[in-house]
Amino acid sequence: MIPDLLWVMAAAEEASGGPDIGKLRGTFVQYGMVGVFALLMVLGVVVPKWAMTALTAEKDNWRTAFEKERAAHQVTREQLARAEERGDVATEQRRR
Repeated sequence: MIPDLLWVMAAAEEASGGPDIGKLRGTFVQYGMVGVFALLMVLGVVVPKWAMTALTAEKDNWRTAFEKERAAHQVTREQLARAEERGDVATEQRRR
């Protein structure tokens, strides 16, 4: 199928003489790499350095915020545990 496509495209390119398949293949090889690279960028497989730097910085900001929130909740959990212990002690003292 692809060789037929190359043949038709070459024939359309040079209608006066015989098709130059070698020239057409050379064009595909030359510009095909650029097309593959552009496709990989569109799909997100290849990412520019500036975009990767921005994503890494954003990841670090989210991680810092998560760690701060986790530390704040840890203090709250510790306070609740102490309050529960005090409540248990008060309940035991009331029972005696």
